[in-house]
Amino acid sequence: MNIFNLIAPIIDDTVSSGFFDIPFWSGIDMLEMVVRFAQNLFFVFVLVKFLYLKYENNTYYAFTYIALSVVIFMICFLLNTVKLELGFALGLFAIFGILRYRTDAIPIKEMTYLFVVIGITVINSLSNKLISHSELLGANLLILWIIWILEHNKLLKSEKRKVILYEKIQLIKPENQALMLEDLKQRTGLNITRYEVGSINLLRDTAEVIIFY
Repeated sequence: MNIFNLIAPIIDDTVSSGFFDIPFWSGIDMLEMVVRFAQNLFFVFVLVKFLYLKYENNTYYAFTYIALSVVIFMICFLLNTVKLELGFALGLFAIFGILRYRTDAIPIKEMTYLFVVIGITVINSLSNKLISHSELLGANLLILWIIWILEHNKLLKSEKRKVILYEKIQLIKPENQALMLEDLKQRTGLNITRYEVGSINLLRDTAEVIIFY
């Protein structure tokens, strides 16, 4: 006798009485939600903690990925019985895929990780009985493996960037581009390939500069 046989009488109980014919308790459905939620949270956590944060080290977006994953999972799982299925999943991809925060533009790589988080969450929440546990586990592991390969492939390494506060405002003129680039390299010690000038504060003679290295 395994553990599932022992807890079967508990999880199979469904308290049918409730408001508007909605049961107060459904043990098997609750267990399924908890198991699937834990599975999804585990894979999203591995993606964010051991892949994204290892190479980007930006906890600001890590919070967003985890929070969105939790909300999307609950939406998908609880509304899965409405039989929206594929159309529902594609609709979520469309909504969250074009998501832009008004305060800040999301960089391309962060948007890619956001799309991967949404994809993993939708897969784990909308998979039905036609998909075996091994297939679901393989799909999650395959996604993480591909991301790991892309992060470790030197041929696909993208530029990193930093935002700095630059006080030599006289060098931000287009004709002084070479001088400013050389000054940034010497002062930061980084192999800077290019830079972009952001906001300029003329009162303090400073400018926000995005450097790519």
